[in-house]
Amino acid sequence: MTEQTYEYDRQDATGATCTAHAWAKVPAPLTPEQRRERKARAAELLKQHNAVLVAHYYVDGDLQDLALETGGCVADSLEMARFGRDHASQTLVVAGVRFMGESAKILSPAKRVLMPDLDATCSLDLGCPIDDFTAFCDAHPDRQVVVYANTSAAVKARADWMVTSSCALGIVQHLKDAGQKLIWAPDRHLGRYIQQHTGADMLLWNGACIVHDEFKGTELELLKAEHPNAMVLVHPESPESVVKLADVVGSTSQMLSAVIHGSAQEYIVATDNLIMHRMRQLAPGKTLIEAPTAGNSATCKSCAHCPWMAMNGLQGVIDCLEQGVGEIHVDPVIGREAVNCIDRMLGFVAAHPSALAPRVQGMVRGIGAA
Repeated sequence: MTEQTYEYDRQDATGATCTAHAWAKVPAPLTPEQRRERKARAAELLKQHNAVLVAHYYVDGDLQDLALETGGCVADSLEMARFGRDHASQTLVVAGVRFMGESAKILSPAKRVLMPDLDATCSLDLGCPIDDFTAFCDAHPDRQVVVYANTSAAVKARADWMVTSSCALGIVQHLKDAGQKLIWAPDRHLGRYIQQHTGADMLLWNGACIVHDEFKGTELELLKAEHPNAMVLVHPESPESVVKLADVVGSTSQMLSAVIHGSAQEYIVATDNLIMHRMRQLAPGKTLIEAPTAGNSATCKSCAHCPWMAMNGLQGVIDCLEQGVGEIHVDPVIGREAVNCIDRMLGFVAAHPSALAPRVQGMVRGIGAA
């Protein structure tokens, strides 16, 4: 087994899309009256424009609720794109981060895709620029290129396979059994987790999600001691020290399913804390505890909530529909190339459903595969 991390050292990114800029653009809190008024106006505009709102689990709860109340969906990035592709509406409003809007456009090139704020990006996407990534891939032409969904359209166009956290193990195992050596990008924690479970020969790109990278194993162990009966749910984008303490390691949908069907009363959750909005709706009465990012005094960049996800707000939905701003464009040539790795993944999953990561007590209506 080979483990090598490509040392790309700019994954924290600075400039127009740095985290300080993102937090500066987070919408101000709304009064209850403002929330009602803006939700009503956004719903009116969605109907007026025959548009559908597709929201990620990590955006503001008002947006999640608005999506469900108006016939849209709340899901992970791939299910968001698939929902948009299969929906009759020709206008999609994607509440999430930029690669999600791009994925929706790749799968629905003829549709209009809008976002509340085009500056909402992702540290994994920022940390895997196409020119550097292409050079790295070209230096290892004997390897299949496998990329996570959290990448740009251009990176997907360079890849052989796209994967999500629910199918990554199955696809990498399939490639390993076929004798393939791999390049994996961009999340090093998820790549290492998959490598350890498959034994695949993988070169790992050195990227990380700024939310999951901040969870701390030592503090989580102390928190577990305070809540000995709590079930610990960890996303595999987290550091190895955190993953080792988990009762369930899984995608957003697996973590939701674990809370809904689990017998425990308390759950320590190591992922973006906005997922708790949906967890509370689907599992009322259960106690949810944020996994630690080194405590309230930490100078962390996210503190368990993505600053770019936080840029999405009701006013942004209103603005993109009223003013036509925030439209996603993907170069048609790149889009046609990028769709290949997505279709390859979808075809594999359709042909090998057992390759999907197991759910806890099965699938839950309204929860997509992450």
